[in-house]
This record gives sequence, structure tokens and C-alpha cells, in this order.
Amino acid sequence: MARLKQLYVQVIIGILAGIVLGLVAPESAVAVKPLGDAFVALLRMMLAPIIFCSVVLGLTHVADMRQLGRLSLKTLIYFEVLTTVAMALGFIAVNVVQPGVGLHATNLAVNESVSKIAANAHHFTAIGFFLSIIPSTMVDAFAKGEILQVLLISLLTGAALSIGGIKKDSILLRGIDEAQTILFRILGFIMRLAPIGAFGAIAAAVAAFGAATLLYLAKLVILYRAASLVFALGVLGAVSASIGLSIFRILRLIRDELLIVLGTASSEVVLPRLIEKLERVGCDESVVGFVIPSGYSFNLDGTSIYMAIAVGFIAQATDTPFPLGQQIGVLAILMLTSKGGTTVAGGAFIKLAATLQTVKALPLNGLGLLFGVDRLMATCTALTNVIGNTVATFYIAKWEKMFDEAKWEAWQRGLAADQKQVVAASGATVVQK
Repeated sequence: MARLKQLYVQVIIGILAGIVLGLVAPESAVAVKPLGDAFVALLRMMLAPIIFCSVVLGLTHVADMRQLGRLSLKTLIYFEVLTTVAMALGFIAVNVVQPGVGLHATNLAVNESVSKIAANAHHFTAIGFFLSIIPSTMVDAFAKGEILQVLLISLLTGAALSIGGIKKDSILLRGIDEAQTILFRILGFIMRLAPIGAFGAIAAAVAAFGAATLLYLAKLVILYRAASLVFALGVLGAVSASIGLSIFRILRLIRDELLIVLGTASSEVVLPRLIEKLERVGCDESVVGFVIPSGYSFNLDGTSIYMAIAVGFIAQATDTPFPLGQQIGVLAILMLTSKGGTTVAGGAFIKLAATLQTVKALPLNGLGLLFGVDRLMATCTALTNVIGNTVATFYIAKWEKMFDEAKWEAWQRGLAADQKQVVAASGATVVQK
């Protein structure tokens, strides 16, 4: 019974119940979709204020602007290196396995949905992306909940307070600190609804796509998930090991968040929880406040793998010649178009369409091949992005020597104590029997 009180167990039960309902009673499952939508909406409601409080409070701890500049530079370098590695892994995987070869989808009809996506993607440019970071007004950024815009305002506010030499006991800072405490308390209330939200989201997804969807384009889905697993355990595992941490310990730390992402197929919904949890286990709040929000737009490892595999798959499936030279060129384009996941409306499909618009050699209607498995791909993308941003925070915190080993060790001791209690409780149950 003690395990049932843990959030991850409740979320697992919600997911399993949703899958069963989606398969047994699809019409009823579609009707519970608002439960998932409402839960995601509640969590997204918390993003902007929590980011603002976390970034502002974190920057007031930065000694000077040179330290902030160094932190920013190291973070962006890390993001670019890791996302490039992720893209390269995706290209290698799709070229070795060749999941689209033999499909011969050479006469794809014009798809209305693809046409709409292409119209949106046509407006996507590098200049437009960077200009979109600047909000119309400071209030507008919070009203729309655009993460990069809120991050920009937060950085400017935090820098202004830090340069101004505001005192640590300032009424303003105390107010922001107390606001953050209240926001995290509200977040705790909302998280109690996670099992219900996961139940509604997964039930509707299974009902909409059906069990047969699990077999549709299975080779592509399996390849993508395998590549993401290799990246998470191999690449990110090596990054974690280089700073003396175990990737499995990190995964254990964010277990609840990963299950919530699995149920909702959205990485944004766990952003506030990640900020709170990473600060609690030893990462400096200035590092967490900068790396996590910016990572949601610039460190999209899962998105990078997805786009690389999707581009290769479309070329293979449509029998389009796609030599190595062109693939390297596309890799360079993807370094731009894969960024800005939360600021470009429409997500991965929009960015993939922007890439295909640039790479004229590939048919734009090839996007239609991926519609059937979008939900399956999106879930894996979100999971990989969350793991990547968590590891990035630990790495930058260690790199900047802004990691509290004592807090990390305290968390591990607490974990060990919990495990002993579970074992003891299991033993007591056996004895009673």
C-alpha cells in the first residue's frame, strides 16, 4: 500500500487504465480526452511565472556579468555539440537500417494537412526566429506563455537587479522568493492530478489511432526509439559518467516526470518540476534557471534525432536519390531548423516542413507518410528531450563548479533509505503470511 502513495505508481496505473479503455471502449476513451487536455493546460499555466522567478533569483546569485556570459557561452556550446551528435546518430541509423527502402511511395497525392503545414513553414526563417524571441510587450510574453520570450525578460530583469547591486534582503527579492514558494506549492496541488491527466491523454490517443497503429510503419518507429535509447544511455550516459554521475541515477531522479511525459507526449508539462527538483539535489539555481528554459528551445536532442531519421526515411520511401553530400548539407540546415521547439507553432512537423522547403530535392508530400505514427514519435521525442536537458543541467553545473555534492549525496542516502524501508515492509508481509 505504501507504493500506491508514490506518484510514479499512480501515473503507471493511470496509463495502463487509459490503454485498456482505449482498446475496449474507444468512444468512451475519446470522451475522457478533456482530462488530459485540462491537466496539460494547468501545468503550462505555471511555466511563465516559475521561469521568471527561478531565473531572476538565480541571476542575483551570479557574481558578475562575466560569469553570466561564461555560463551562457558554455551552455550554448554544449547544446550545439550534443544536438549535432544526435542528428549524426539519426543519419547513421537511417542509412544503416534503411526503413523506407521498398515502400516505393512515388506517387503521393497532395495532402491538405501537409499543404497547411507547408504554408506555416514557408514563413519560418532564421531572422524571423530570432525576432520572435522579442515580445510585443513584457506582458504579452506572459500572456502567450512563450518560453523564450519569458526567458529574455527574466534574463534582463535578473541582470538589471544583479548589476544594480540589489541587497539580498531586499523586499523585492523576498517577494519574488515567496512567490516562487507559492508557485511550487500550487504545482504540488496540480501534480496530484497527474494520474487522471495521463489516463485521459493516453486513452484518447489509443482510441484515435487504434491497436493497428502500433504496427503501422513499425520499422520506422522501432528504429527511432532504438536510436533515442542509444543516445540516452550511450551518449548521455557517457556525458554523465564524465562528471562522475550515473545516468541510471539521473533517470531514477526524474522517474515521475518521465512517466508524466509518457502519458501526455509533452515535455513542457514537467519543466516546473524539473527546475524545482534539480535545485533540490544540488544544481545551483542560477544554472538551473538558465539551462532548463533555454534547453527547451535549443537543446532538443530527441527532435534532432527525429528530424534526421524522418528526412532519410522520406528520401528512401519516395525513391529519391539522397547522396552523402546532400545529407551533410541537410545536417547543416537542421542545426537551425531543429531549434525553437516551443516558439514555432506546430512543433516537429513545422520544422521538418521548413527543412523540406529548403531541401528541394525531397518531396514535401512525404510528410504525409509520418502522420500515422506522429503520436508514437512525439512521445519518444519528448522523453529524449527531457533526459537531455536534465543531463545538460548537471553537466553545466559541474563544469561551472556550481554543484552542491552534499545535496546530491543527501538525496542518494534518502533513496537508499526508501529502498530499505520497501524491502523491510516486503519482508514483514512475507512473515505475516
